[in-house]
Amino acid sequence: MNIIIAGDGEVGKHLAEALVNGNHNITIVDPHEELLKMMGSHTDLMTILGDSTSVSVLERANIRNADLVMAVLHDEHINLLTGILAKKLGAKKVIARVNTMENLKTEMWRIYQDLGIDGMMSPEDIAAQEVVSLLDKNATLEAYDFAGGQLKLFMVKLESESELIGKTMDETMQQYQHIDFRIVAMNRRKNTFVPQSDAVLQVGDLVYVISKPLAVKEILSLSGKKANAIHNVMIVGGGRVGRLIAKRLESTFNIRVLEINKDKSVDLTNYLSEALVINGDATDIDLLEEEGIEKIDAFIAVTNNTETNILTCLQSKTYGVKMTVALVEDTDYIEISQSLGIDSIINKKLIAASYLVRHTLGANVSQLKFLSSIDADIVEYEVSEGSAVTRSPIGSLRIPDNAVICGFSHDGESFIVSDDSQIQADDRVVVFTLPDAVASVEKLFH
Repeated sequence: MNIIIAGDGEVGKHLAEALVNGNHNITIVDPHEELLKMMGSHTDLMTILGDSTSVSVLERANIRNADLVMAVLHDEHINLLTGILAKKLGAKKVIARVNTMENLKTEMWRIYQDLGIDGMMSPEDIAAQEVVSLLDKNATLEAYDFAGGQLKLFMVKLESESELIGKTMDETMQQYQHIDFRIVAMNRRKNTFVPQSDAVLQVGDLVYVISKPLAVKEILSLSGKKANAIHNVMIVGGGRVGRLIAKRLESTFNIRVLEINKDKSVDLTNYLSEALVINGDATDIDLLEEEGIEKIDAFIAVTNNTETNILTCLQSKTYGVKMTVALVEDTDYIEISQSLGIDSIINKKLIAASYLVRHTLGANVSQLKFLSSIDADIVEYEVSEGSAVTRSPIGSLRIPDNAVICGFSHDGESFIVSDDSQIQADDRVVVFTLPDAVASVEKLFH
């Protein structure tokens, strides 16, 4: 595909890096010369310095032959104008990043469709929804639903109390064959791999598991983890992400929002109907104690400052908070954050890239997730008639070493994959893959 990315920072950069190995012709339009110099060192990218709302700049980017334009600047007005101009100038498909929830309303969406926008995406909206989902599955570090909720892929950390410690993969699957699950990948000391049958499970391993919904509780018990009862939630940061989380949770939990900016605090008070808004600094230990930090079950730090989010989560842990979630915008900090004991990490760049890259993978990809803890993807395919994956049972297919076909749904029923499983047309199939195996996996579903 001929893809044009209009960006002004890290989201555009991360998106380009995610796409660069996918046999696409990628052009980046960005107003920052230094960033373009850094990106331009990659031979597979074309960079253009300029304003994406300029017709001449878009024409230099060969807009008339663009299969896909993704406008992901911080300013949603520039993104929308870029998208409208791009479509008028001949681009086949246009997706724009937006920030305000008003633009995602049905009536606004119809207006932008009429103007040529094919899709709109808000990283803040998706991030907020992921936090809401995490609270629903609070013993897991990452959790995703596939096949319409019939399959769940999640990650747990093996605690010292886990029954699985010291067992091989083969022993684990034989001893617990009554549980409908499969371990599809592991991360151990910064190394992610698809475990072989003789791999031994160790304390601290981050284990990715696919299962049916009813098996989740038992698997968590095997890992040494227990789901905690969540009642009291403290949210640090009343920006776009924080306010959306509070709005969606306030009718279910006792919510306290800490916001350091006075004007934002007043605005939040008017926006929220049940949550308590506190104007104050979450790094102030005296304030945390006054607000009952020792009674908080879940602590969610989503300010615009990564260091503040990490620090306040660690502070809350010392008071016995059961679950911590931090918004970590610097991808270099993700692994460090988890090693320090923060339970779950949210990253808007990965969220945005997951949504956008799906549009480059063809119509048969119904869902794509970039995992925040490791460099890996989970892809859900809708199987087409004649696809290579339908020609033989799973055990006879040439599946790349760094990929696993995890599970599938057929005629409304879900299954965990075994060697004898036979994929058929119209099935929905979940695949875990490391980056170097993506192209080979794609061939199986063509």
